[in-house]
Amino acid sequence: VQLQASGGGLVQAGGSLRLSCALSGRTEPHYVMGWFRQAPGNEREFVASISWSGTTTKYADPAKGRFTISRDDAKHHTAYLQMNSLKPDDTAVYSCVASPAIASTVVFYEARWFQHWGQGTQVTVSS
Repeated sequence: VQLQASGGGLVQAGGSLRLSCALSGRTEPHYVMGWFRQAPGNEREFVASISWSGTTTKYADPAKGRFTISRDDAKHHTAYLQMNSLKPDDTAVYSCVASPAIASTVVFYEARWFQHWGQGTQVTVSS
């Protein structure tokens, strides 16, 4: 399984970005997908995750109301993170994650539960 993240960049506070994460390779079983982030000097933290059916999502408190995670498995297994009302505190390297799950509605939110990690994409929010 390979995860390819894209969509990071530099944006002013209050702006928006959409991150994408494409999952390739073995696509069965089904995968929970999500995002973690790590800012310089800080520990890695959970951002959001989505069940393989797309029906269940989970957000960290800083992301609630501003970020939306979604996925499109019709042609390509891709997860998206729409980030609105960005703040300088959102500046970090965002990493895409995935892990197989049997239940269609389960989501994970601890790093140790995710088997696959993609390379990070830098998000920088200027004040």
